[in-house]
Amino acid sequence: MMQSENILDDYTPDFKFEEVESLAKKIIDDNKEICNDIEVLKKIFNCIDLTTLKETDSSNSVMAFIQKVNQFEKEYPNIPNVGGICVFPVFTPILKQYLKAEGVNRAVVSAGFPASQTFLDLKVLETKKAVDFGANEIDVVISVGEFIEGNYEFVYEEIRQLKEACGKAHLKVILETGAIKDPELIWNASIIAMDAGADFIKTSTGKIPVAATIKAAYVMCRAIKAFNAKHKRKVGFKPAGGIAETYEAVNYYAVVKDILGEEWLNKDLFRIGASRLANNLLSDILKLEGEDKGEVKFF
Repeated sequence: MMQSENILDDYTPDFKFEEVESLAKKIIDDNKEICNDIEVLKKIFNCIDLTTLKETDSSNSVMAFIQKVNQFEKEYPNIPNVGGICVFPVFTPILKQYLKAEGVNRAVVSAGFPASQTFLDLKVLETKKAVDFGANEIDVVISVGEFIEGNYEFVYEEIRQLKEACGKAHLKVILETGAIKDPELIWNASIIAMDAGADFIKTSTGKIPVAATIKAAYVMCRAIKAFNAKHKRKVGFKPAGGIAETYEAVNYYAVVKDILGEEWLNKDLFRIGASRLANNLLSDILKLEGEDKGEVKFF
């Protein structure tokens, strides 16, 4: 159960929730020039969780997806590979067997993704099986309806048990901020997830109309900063859902840089969940390097 009667009392935000939009906009306005910084774009590319979470995914399509990542270093030796590949749990053995690219993490969604509407024992079992089959990162969704109704202890206990089921694998907890929306609730969800053991907090599944937003990113990063100040434990941040263009990825990078600092700007503490972003970002990097090949479709 939760470690105190009201854990949220231990964290007082040092900003006003009603000012989040303007605070986030200022960060973006102050960092527009980094869209043309090739080293920044390469660093962002290295922080991508390249994702395939489609109903039409199959063993063969996932193998082909993995092989593109395996081939990337040979094709583009001057650009660091993506940070991870993210797939459905049934494809974990394929990910384990076929992913050969060094340093690329094996991320798997679990626990009834994307709705999280199933029994806790099944969520735990699915997570344990994914880890047993080779996942070293697990992405799960909080029970959003229970959270909105204020059943925080329920949400906390689920995350705690899922973290325990992960063993040595990292746990990324998706808050589904497009459903929560209110900045104060996003703050509360962030604190609860981190205190329950999350190694990363993540905005969205990408499966509902509102996905990642800069406002949510701002609140979550401020919560991460507050949590780290209290516990001296760095929790990662992952925006996901609807991020396709380079400038969008740069905006999230800028928020992390401004609030959490340079030490968070690596694949160990910053990821972007995306499927379309990789090709667009790759195209823009090549243009800046003087190798304009038009729209690249490598992945």
